Parts: sequence; C-alpha cells; structure tokens
Amino acid sequence: MQRAAALVWRGCCPRTPGPWGRSQSSAAAEASAVLKVRPERSRRERILTLESMNPQVKAVEYAVRGPIVLKAGEIELELQRGIKKPFTEVIRANIGDAQAMGQQPITFLRQVMALCTYPNLLDSPSFPEDAKKRARRILQACGGNSLGSYSASQGVNCIREDVAAYITRRDGGVPADPDNIYLTTGASDGISTILKILVSGGGKSRTGVMIPIPQYPLYSAVISELDAIQVNYYLDEENCWALNVNELRRALQEAKDHCDPKVLCIINPGNPTGQVQSRKCIEDVIHFAWEEKLFLLADEVYQDNVYSPDCKFHSFKKVLYEMGPEYSSNVELASFHSTSKGYMGECGYRGGYMEVINLHPEIKGQLVKLLSVRLCPPVSGQAAMDIVVNPPVPGEESFEQFRREKESVLGNLAKKAKLTEDLFNQVPGIHCNPLQGAMYAFPQIFIPRKAVEAAQAHKMAPDMFYCMKLLEETGICVVPGSGFGQREGTYHFRYLCLSAAWGWSQLGLGKLGASYHRARAGSRD
Repeated sequence: MQRAAALVWRGCCPRTPGPWGRSQSSAAAEASAVLKVRPERSRRERILTLESMNPQVKAVEYAVRGPIVLKAGEIELELQRGIKKPFTEVIRANIGDAQAMGQQPITFLRQVMALCTYPNLLDSPSFPEDAKKRARRILQACGGNSLGSYSASQGVNCIREDVAAYITRRDGGVPADPDNIYLTTGASDGISTILKILVSGGGKSRTGVMIPIPQYPLYSAVISELDAIQVNYYLDEENCWALNVNELRRALQEAKDHCDPKVLCIINPGNPTGQVQSRKCIEDVIHFAWEEKLFLLADEVYQDNVYSPDCKFHSFKKVLYEMGPEYSSNVELASFHSTSKGYMGECGYRGGYMEVINLHPEIKGQLVKLLSVRLCPPVSGQAAMDIVVNPPVPGEESFEQFRREKESVLGNLAKKAKLTEDLFNQVPGIHCNPLQGAMYAFPQIFIPRKAVEAAQAHKMAPDMFYCMKLLEETGICVVPGSGFGQREGTYHFRYLCLSAAWGWSQLGLGKLGASYHRARAGSRD
C-alpha cells in the first residue's frame, strides 16, 4: 500500500523521467493497477439504527414539541420566504414559555443574576443594595466566588437553606430541613430522577406509576424511557377536572393484575387542565397513599398561579403534616417547584428544587449518588431559584417595585385565563371548563363525523387533524389532547392562556367556529 501511495504521489508530479528511468505517467498507471487489485470494500451497516436503538427511547413521545410544532416551524420559514398565508405570523400557544410570549422578567431577579454573572457590577451605584446583598451571599457560597464553578451535587448549601426557609413560611411554620432539599435542572429533572430510583422489578412485579389523565407528557415519556408501567386514572371533566379517590381505587385495583403500583403522581394546580385541588381532596389522596403504601409525587410548579377566588393552593407537605404524625412520619413524599412558571417565567435558567421527606436513610445515599453522576444542576439556575424563594421583603429598597411587578404579572394572567375561558365558550363546538389556575385551557372539541372520517383517511387522530387544520388556516399552534391523554371518544386541545393577543384570538376562533359549521353541515350526525 505504501508503494502504491508513493506511486500515486509521483503520478501527481510533472511527466519527467523518474530516478529509475520510467516516466511518472507510467508510474501512475502502475499505482492505479495496484489499487485495483485490492477488493473494493462495501459500506458497512450502521451500528445504530431504528431496529438496534434502545426501544424504550423509541417509545418516548412528547406532544408539546411534537409534529404540530415541527409543522409550525415549516410555516414560519415559508412566511419568511414571502409565501402568502391567511395570517402573518404563527402564534405558538403550545408551550408555557412566558417570556417568549412577551411577559417581562422581574427586575429584581435579573438584577441579582446580572451581579452574580458579572461581579464587577457590585461596585456600580445602578444596583440596589438588597440585590447586591443577595448576590454576595450566593457568590460567597460558590467555589472561587464564581457562578461558573461546580456546586455540591445536591446544590449550593445556602440556596438549599433559603428553599427550606421559603417552604416553612409558605406552609405556616411547618418545618423544612435543608438536607431534604435537592436543587434540580427545572422540576422535570427532579421528577425523572425520583422515578429512576422508584422503578424496579419485572413482569407482574414491575413498578406501576399512577398518573392523571389528562397528564403532562413528561410523565408518560419518563415512564416509557424507564420501561415502567403507566397506570392511568381519569380526572372528572364533568366536575371541573376534580380528582376522585374512587377513580384512584379503580385504577389501582385493575393495575394490580399486571404490575406493582407503588407511585402516585399529582399535578396541582393542573397541567393541562387548570384545576386547583381542594384541601379535602388532598387529604383524601394522602389517606389513600398511606392506606395503599404509595410513594407520592406532588408536582406543584404552578403554586403561584391560582386565579379563582373560590380556590386556594394547599401544599401536600403542609396538609400531610397537619393530618398528624401517623401520616407525616410515614407517607413518602417528593414535591417539586421551578423558576419556569408562577410569576417568574424564567424557563431558560432551568432552575428548580424538590423536597423529599420520609426517605429511607440508605435510599437518601443512593439518591445523592445518582445526582452526583450529572455533577450538579446549572449554578445559574440555582441562583435564579434562590431569588424566587428569597425575594425582597417589606422595608427593603426593592420591595415596592417587586410587589408591583409580581401583582401585575399574576393579575394579567388571571385576566387572560378568564378571557380565554369566555372566548372558547362562545365558539360552537367547543366547551371550556372554568380555569382555576396554572396557565392553560384544555377545552373539549366536538368533532363532526365527517371530520373524524377525514382524519382517519389521513391516518391521524381526529384532534391532531383538527389542530393541524387550525394551524394551517389561522396560524395558531396548539397541542392535541391525544398527546396528554383523554377519555375514549372525547377530543381536546391544550391552549396557553399567555397567548392572548386577543385581536387574532377572536379572528382565529371565529374562523374555527365557521369551520365547525361547515363540517357540521356536511355531516349527518
């Protein structure tokens, strides 16, 4: 091969006699002949294919960023190229990204983050002293006084202390231990981490995870990835998406035939359904978990987003403790919060925490070991979480501005939720339950038989077909209810209430009503 390569090299040179008296063109011909003698290798097959990949990963689905969103991206590119559409922009109502929809960040949070990121600003008179005080405290707890250093796997110690203090205040004095606090990369990281530890067994002893239907698709995605068993319990749509313990019992008993149900997931306030669980409901759920020996996961990332005057957020941790030591000392509970929702809307920082109580001491060590594999959550996200749980207080320089901004954001969200509910209920073929909290509506859509048949002809779920047509005709991008789960024979979509540029909403929903009437006219149902 070396001789052939040398001959090829000489063949690239001008046609002058070589040192052995041959022309270099003949040397090139000889090299070509040598190379042709070697058998031509066929391209080897790929090691990683759809057939050979991890089947659990292939089973994962995440509707919030699924086919509808990909189509929305295509349409945006077409609009940029000047292709005419019945609309001038795509409205992405598919995901709860508040600041992408125009929500302004909280000034104090961004001030502290700026100071932490560029500490030279600590000498600037442009920043308030209470912001500087928090930034210095965070930086002093970081290696090298820098946000760019790793932290402990469980999170920066002083931030975990602030989270524990926040939980104690929120829950009216119920104590929280910083050692039970784990800072996470958003709430999603905490949820998937806890489920990793919980899932075990095989066959009929494989772990079953009870999740609400409709659910946030993170849960079904992680369950698929871990090859656990998804156990559906249905929220009561006729009763404003309430959680009924009798439905939990039904789901549990049916699941025991094919798995070992040992995890119960609750989302409160609800995503995608927007309901807020009553205290009585939470007590019933805790008693059920205690009775059936279930590990409770309480997804409480929307705890600041309660709009109905008849509703109030109750944390599972507080209710658990107030039910007495028989419950508070025995029921294992992991609860989750995040910087992404509430009034903050800081999705990109990926800040979050989980509080895990009544965990076996040996399992606690295993949890820390698992967390250490990813080293630590982003320290910038940890700092953002600290500002959420340690905001300005009365008497501090930034308090009044912080209070005004927080109240303004939450007030606007409440107005948009009510407006969304009212608008949907004006459209023929749509019914929307009262929106008590969170950031979404999950209206039921009544799809005529002809439209269902058209969807089937396109090999689509009827609500996927509906949402695709809505996107193509109005530019409004929503997620079909089939991506969240729904009772057989019903159809829904999830709509982000933040997407409230109401001129286009009324235009789009008006077109929606007209489309419904056209489809209805062509149906014999």
